[in-house]
Amino acid sequence: MYYKSANSWLKHWDFILLDLVMLQMAYILAFGLRNGGRNPYADPVYLRTGIVLCLADICVVFFTEGYRGILRRGYFQEFKAVAFHAAAVICTMLAYLFLTQEGHAFSRLVFIYFTAFSVLLLYTGRISWRMYLLKHKRVYYSKRSVLVMTTSDRVSQVLDTILHNTYNELYIEGVVLLDRDDLVGQQIAGVEVVCTGKKILDYIQNRWIDSVMINVDKNTRLPEAFVRECLQMGLTVHQELDTMFDSVGSQRVERFGGYSVLSTAMRLASSRQIFFKRFMDLCGGIVGCILTAILCVVLGPAIYIASPGPIFFSQIRVGQNGRRFRIYKFRSMYMDAEQRKKELMDKNEMSQFMFKVEADPRIIGSGPDGTRRGLGWFIRKTSLDEFPQFWNVLKGDMSLVGTRPPTVDEWEKYDHHHRGRMAMKPGITGLWQVSGRNEITDFEDVVRLDTEYIQTWSIGLDLRILFKTVWVVVMGVGAK
Repeated sequence: MYYKSANSWLKHWDFILLDLVMLQMAYILAFGLRNGGRNPYADPVYLRTGIVLCLADICVVFFTEGYRGILRRGYFQEFKAVAFHAAAVICTMLAYLFLTQEGHAFSRLVFIYFTAFSVLLLYTGRISWRMYLLKHKRVYYSKRSVLVMTTSDRVSQVLDTILHNTYNELYIEGVVLLDRDDLVGQQIAGVEVVCTGKKILDYIQNRWIDSVMINVDKNTRLPEAFVRECLQMGLTVHQELDTMFDSVGSQRVERFGGYSVLSTAMRLASSRQIFFKRFMDLCGGIVGCILTAILCVVLGPAIYIASPGPIFFSQIRVGQNGRRFRIYKFRSMYMDAEQRKKELMDKNEMSQFMFKVEADPRIIGSGPDGTRRGLGWFIRKTSLDEFPQFWNVLKGDMSLVGTRPPTVDEWEKYDHHHRGRMAMKPGITGLWQVSGRNEITDFEDVVRLDTEYIQTWSIGLDLRILFKTVWVVVMGVGAK
């Protein structure tokens, strides 16, 4: 899935925080200038209005596109944007004072001072921070990894345009030249030519690549099957408008790397959808971490007594589009579980892409034949082992709802279309998990369910899966 963020306010959280601070400073200065340096928050009316000020600013940010192109705007355009932002916040505050009938207790002179200070401080803060970012080529949001496909006569211009129009928000994984196989391994403008056009899908397979940028002339025709395979792998394809052709998936024309492109992906998500999903993850992650801390008190000693060693199990897993991260669980297996896994491969009920054994002797408390009993089976049956993953959710490695994150060795065996199931952040639960995960033994069915989830994703679908997860866990449906 492609998170549409090129024109989104959400990625400019640094400017959002800066504006909040500047508005509060303007509010304090305005009140202090009118009242001899007193603290506005000591007065109940001004305290409530100060809180409304923060909420008003957040609402203005959310319902407008005030940060669109903030790194590219000129000084006068920035001043107009600041004036509009300040006016919207002030009008919201005035509406609050009118509706609550507290306007009589609020000094008009404070409002005049606040208006002047807010415009001055917002403008100064934004310009100063923007100059710092541009000087140091820094951005404070997640980079996206892109692979560039072009031809030798265009490559220098394409790379130069991308590098000088994205302010370090893109990481160029490499470049593929469709007309010069002999340049593989060499560098152009500091970017390596990584493979030939015929081997691009194999190169993408096990690497962190979020999208492919295609920039070729009108006479260079790419097969539509290539775009289809990229979509199956979960990649977003950005086509410079000269190279447009019909394809499947969701499409949108946008600016990318300094070019007008047609972006095609399994699913296009708006900035507001991303915001609400992340907001759900943060709320769920906080609550989940608190519950995990409580469970540690109970499960920690029990796990250690049953099998001396760490109470947590951690492992490198593969996340969205190939990102590596460390996942955490309560340990439900003996310490040598990973070593003994090789001995049980011939009993694997799934394909080579996943591992599951009906009677797993590695689980704490199991009999030699894997008889299901003891602490380990209880932890797994009740899904208590999953709770530490709320920390992964809070960090942003995972989401509450998503797809199952594969191990590195599973990931390296994936076929091209399997990669598509990792187009979203992996989740603690997901469509596959609530569809009777232990009754599904064909990995292609897992891929089908995960792909269906990504293509039909919505906040409503996430909520339905979360509610169904609670039901499945409580009733023990599909748990073994």
